[in-house]
Amino acid sequence: MTDARHGLTITEVRLTPVLVADPPLLNTQGVHQPYIPRLIIEVTTEGGATGLGETYGDTAYLALAQPLAGALIGRSVTDLNGLPELAAEVCGDPPGATGAGAVDVGGLRGVRTAGKLRLSVLSGFEVACLDAWGRTTGLPVHALLGGKVRDRVEFSAYLFYRWAEHPGGRGEPDDWGAALDPAGVVAQARRFADTHGFTSFKLKGGVFPPDEEIAAVRALAAEFPGRPLRLDPNGAWSVPTSCRVADELADVLEYLEDPTSGTAGMAEVAAALRGARPGASGRAGLPLATNMCVTTFDEIAEAFARDAVQIVLADHHYWGGLRNTRELAAVCRTFGVGLSMHSNTHLGISLAAMTQVAATVPHLDHACDSHYPWQTEDVLTERIGFSDGRVDVSDAPGLGITLDRDRLAALHRRWLADDGGLRDRDDAAAMRHADPGWVTPATPRW
Repeated sequence: MTDARHGLTITEVRLTPVLVADPPLLNTQGVHQPYIPRLIIEVTTEGGATGLGETYGDTAYLALAQPLAGALIGRSVTDLNGLPELAAEVCGDPPGATGAGAVDVGGLRGVRTAGKLRLSVLSGFEVACLDAWGRTTGLPVHALLGGKVRDRVEFSAYLFYRWAEHPGGRGEPDDWGAALDPAGVVAQARRFADTHGFTSFKLKGGVFPPDEEIAAVRALAAEFPGRPLRLDPNGAWSVPTSCRVADELADVLEYLEDPTSGTAGMAEVAAALRGARPGASGRAGLPLATNMCVTTFDEIAEAFARDAVQIVLADHHYWGGLRNTRELAAVCRTFGVGLSMHSNTHLGISLAAMTQVAATVPHLDHACDSHYPWQTEDVLTERIGFSDGRVDVSDAPGLGITLDRDRLAALHRRWLADDGGLRDRDDAAAMRHADPGWVTPATPRW
């Protein structure tokens, strides 16, 4: 039978950029903007099904998404293997895609390149096609990926140093208050645990001198004894500092994430940790994780050959979609490298997609990151909930979610009303509203 008889031919693709409220969360680059750009993708088929996808909404991503959206008309939602070739054919390199040493602030995933941008755009279209395919056939996305191996996916609370509000009263108010010391971090973690049942905790570091962040992790370990803890300074430390922190926290950390920048630096830290005399420092065996130096298949060979990382944090936005995420998982399993999942500012569409693919990965070794509880706004009719720190895997057709068009329209109107200052995420620019002289610190910062 033809795709037309099955109703799988794409007849319309809608792109809706939005601005989503984000709290004043701190990282080594600066502070999150009061509103973050996201792109909502809708793929409608001849049979009347509409699939949903989501990805970054910065102008560079939009520049790639627009020609790809037009080129999809008349193709089948099942032609997922053809997406990369189509993107290469119709999408040029957006201006400013590559910079020597320029960090992709939207995901803090290392150097920003045109290839990485294309993969992130592809991910949103692939998810939308899978959702439409599943809605047409009555199958959940996890069935299209080979079937689920778990009914619930575990997530980790994502802790941040933060201000009580954005500078100048910008953005949307919340009742979290500031978290700028160990007591504030512990209070934040306790609220996440009480509200969502999280039992695993990740602290975004690289904000304060390492000793202050060591103290915060120690305070978390005292409050939640035996619970998995992670620390992620986004490459802000030198190799010696990374080793010192590993030495200090090896007895309480599940893993240390991107303590220093680049594969070479990570390999040096990993070698130092392997060389530590067991019983002397206690740091030997502490795994290093990354979502910065391994974010494409081309980056795997060097990192794995040098044993620079022991855990890869998958992110379907980085890797080009859900199917590539499964391929990454297979490669990691082959080389004995652990797997977890990275999360960044996103809405429920991305969380639903993340949950669907996580349900299909046999050796998901650690709880997935989740930024979603920080988002007070969504485009879904019903927020995705956490129970005991887990999300139930939907067996409904597609992603199992419903778009709220009124909410989507409201967030798009905010994007339309913006003068362009928030349409590209820039944590350093947001920081200058509080500190006019702020310049993104060079790495290593400590």
